[in-house]
Amino acid sequence: MTPDLVTPDNAAAVRAQTIVEKLLHTGTVAVDELAAQFGVSVATVRRDLVDLEQRGRLRRTYGGAVPVEPLLYEPFRYDSSFHEQIDRNLAEKRRIGLAAAALIQPGETISLTAGTTTTQVTRSLRPGANVTVVTNTVNVAMELSHRTDVRVFVTGGFLTGGWFSLVGPATAQALSQFFVDKVFIGVNGIDAERGLTSLHPEEAAVIQLMLRQAKRRIVVADHTKLGVVATSLICPSAEVHQLITDTGASEAQLAPFRQLGIEVLLA
Repeated sequence: MTPDLVTPDNAAAVRAQTIVEKLLHTGTVAVDELAAQFGVSVATVRRDLVDLEQRGRLRRTYGGAVPVEPLLYEPFRYDSSFHEQIDRNLAEKRRIGLAAAALIQPGETISLTAGTTTTQVTRSLRPGANVTVVTNTVNVAMELSHRTDVRVFVTGGFLTGGWFSLVGPATAQALSQFFVDKVFIGVNGIDAERGLTSLHPEEAAVIQLMLRQAKRRIVVADHTKLGVVATSLICPSAEVHQLITDTGASEAQLAPFRQLGIEVLLA
């Protein structure tokens, strides 16, 4: 058998990955459309969806599926401010998450800061990722709790803020034990002159340490964060290697970052 021969098993794996990525792009998939796209029967697609649901990758609906929302968020079901934060620029964040996850290689150790966009990176990790994730964020750990292909280290620390973040001396001590290949950084603002900023000084201090421990530093931020300056400095913009943002960003917004030598990737 030749190595590139398509077998039923790897054809199913390709369909599964395509379904997950389509969900992250659009927020919903339909059985009939997937069957036509893959050239398979509706029954085959339904089996794919059942398998993905059992693996915690989606939730089936009548005629299709939607992304799964972890039980971690159940207490916030009626918190309008929480859902506004999650849903703001959601399509853009999903595309950024997919682009960021595509940069992660098997065997790497990565770190993820708190934030809605880094959550989308977490959700976009490919099946069989074979990576180690270091994080100070409770929800990232919970999002990955069903993944047997991802090893997760969660720092200790004080739970603070509105996004499940752990901070303080215990957090810093835990993070100092790891050197990582890539860090994916969520920010409240990134400005070419003023740098990366956060609304919370304790969170900024944690991200500073995560940056020092990483070989490659990647900011994941939708276009509304560009040119924004929050209250607490994380680092100068020139200290990061790459910015992943969405196609809503104008060239006028992006040019100052390119001038600093930052690689810009549009999703």
